[in-house]
Amino acid sequence: MEDPNWVVQVDVEVKNMRDTSEETKQWKKNSIYEVPAWVKDLNKKAYMPHTVSFGPYHHRKEPLQRMEEHQHRALLRFFRRCGKSVQSFLEALTKVVQDLKDSYEPLDPKWEKDTHGFLKIMTLDGCFMLEILLASTADQLEDDDSKDPIFSKHGNLYIMPHIRRDMLMLENQIPMQVVVKKERANALIVKSWFPNTHYSEMGNCLHVLDVYRKILLQQKGNHKKQEGRPLGKDKSSGDEIIRSATELNEAGIQFKVNKKGSLKDITFAGGVLRLPLIVVDDATESIFLNLIAFERFHVGAGNEITSYVFFMDNIMDNAMDVALLRSSGIIQNAIGNDKAVAKLFNSLSKDITLDPESSVDVVHKRVCEYCKKPWNKWRANLIHAHYRNPWVILSLIIAAIFLFAVNIVQTVYTILGVK
Repeated sequence: MEDPNWVVQVDVEVKNMRDTSEETKQWKKNSIYEVPAWVKDLNKKAYMPHTVSFGPYHHRKEPLQRMEEHQHRALLRFFRRCGKSVQSFLEALTKVVQDLKDSYEPLDPKWEKDTHGFLKIMTLDGCFMLEILLASTADQLEDDDSKDPIFSKHGNLYIMPHIRRDMLMLENQIPMQVVVKKERANALIVKSWFPNTHYSEMGNCLHVLDVYRKILLQQKGNHKKQEGRPLGKDKSSGDEIIRSATELNEAGIQFKVNKKGSLKDITFAGGVLRLPLIVVDDATESIFLNLIAFERFHVGAGNEITSYVFFMDNIMDNAMDVALLRSSGIIQNAIGNDKAVAKLFNSLSKDITLDPESSVDVVHKRVCEYCKKPWNKWRANLIHAHYRNPWVILSLIIAAIFLFAVNIVQTVYTILGVK
């Protein structure tokens, strides 16, 4: 039987249902997300801060509490340096406190009630973040010769890299409004992760992770656009999986690095696949997973990072593929062997799909069309079937030497015979 109470409840909810435009406004305010368990299960450590908590999601959690003393010291450092009162900043944040709360999806109800506690977190974490950015970009630290475990040469070398890695986790963000209320932060963030590189204005950014993502997607400096067909709507080539780098090379495709290109600058023309330079290190996996999560949960963010990772996973099946890309200058491997890089990208692409509207999908289709051409297909099959076998290669070399020797002997006899 139907539950009459449920029916009545639904009828009441329908009558009291908010206008969809109000819901849309609320969704637009969300920018920091709690990563659900079904995503975290693939790699829990990648989404969990290990050194410091920023924002309410991991506030007061072990072992992050050890950093709270240093966060308070940073607060004092900041206000001593800027010469303003804590109250003035609290008042400025109070004016936008609801927007700050609405940035988090979801936000624990306790923070909805405890506005003072929430503002304390924003102030404390915002000041600490700014002090870390200033220290990591300073040519000379003010406590250069001190025993300070954080704000010293020692801290800059051993502790700050871990703090900065935590600053790029989706659950560990604070709204950019908090930082902007104090100082312009975009330039500091750019200089901290991408020093000595010029970037154009990025406009309003949501948080540090958003700034970092926009940097990755910007072209580095002024340079001529890479040649290639315009990325219009190509005819679909079906749901084909792009071949590995080694197989593409067998089909006659050359790989060239686009050093100044962003991660979305992948082009294919004239048998040349141009890819942006990427440095793979110990932080790469965590950073990419959090960037992918941000694109997945933030409607309208775009899918460029996800598409890049998807494409790179397809062309890197094993160490041979990574070695080929590394020899072409596309990958700089800072984590050890090439097999580890292939494994890293294979793990990153789990449970993600390529947006059919992305420019990378257009490149994907063009590469597939190129490989289908009779000559390229025959060339790839020949190399794959024969030239990978060392004994076949050796026998071909011996046969070539023998034929060359026979030709020389015949030429000598011909000359002697003429005389």
